[in-house]
Order: sequence, then C-alpha cells, then structure tokens
Amino acid sequence: MITLTETAASKVKELIEAEGEPGLALRVAVRPGGCSGYSYEMFFDSDISADDRAMEYSGVKVVSDAMSAQLLDGATLDFKDGLMGAGFAIENPNAQSSCGCGKSFS
Repeated sequence: MITLTETAASKVKELIEAEGEPGLALRVAVRPGGCSGYSYEMFFDSDISADDRAMEYSGVKVVSDAMSAQLLDGATLDFKDGLMGAGFAIENPNAQSSCGCGKSFS
C-alpha cells in the first residue's frame, strides 16, 4: 500500500476540507494505459468497498483496490511546491521504467 509523506497528507487534508465533505478518502489507483503500460489515478472517493485496502495518515484515509495496492506496495506519495510548480509525485520502487512525463510506468 502507498504511504503519504507529512507534506502530502497535509495537502490532501486541506483539499478534502475545501470540498466540504469530511467523509472523503483519497483513492490511489493504477490503471492500464499511459505511454509506459500503467498510469496513476488519484481522486476523492466516498464509495469504499469491502475489498479495498485502506490506511490512514495524519487523519487522511487512503484507499486502493487490491490490484492497485499490490503495484503501489512500498510507493510514497509526496507533495512538492517550488518555483517550477506544485503537485503530487509518486515514487514507486516497483516501477521498472517510467515515461518522461512521470505519469505512467511499467
């Protein structure tokens, strides 16, 4: 299952609060596609199924389906805010290669 840095958890918590729905969880998924074979997908979700894997980081619930959780095992989600822009980045030790945009891997 993916872990969140303190910075990422803080930013996700801020975004959930802005949505005005405190029951939302961050869903992190891996889908077939992208230029390297798989792509990451992240969105807020309130529809959590019994077979989802769930963890909590600093009050933020993170969920993944079973297949995605396997591919994200050991991965870390971070949030970076710098001169070149801000955004979330996933560091995944399971990725053998990734594309130039950083949005897909194999």
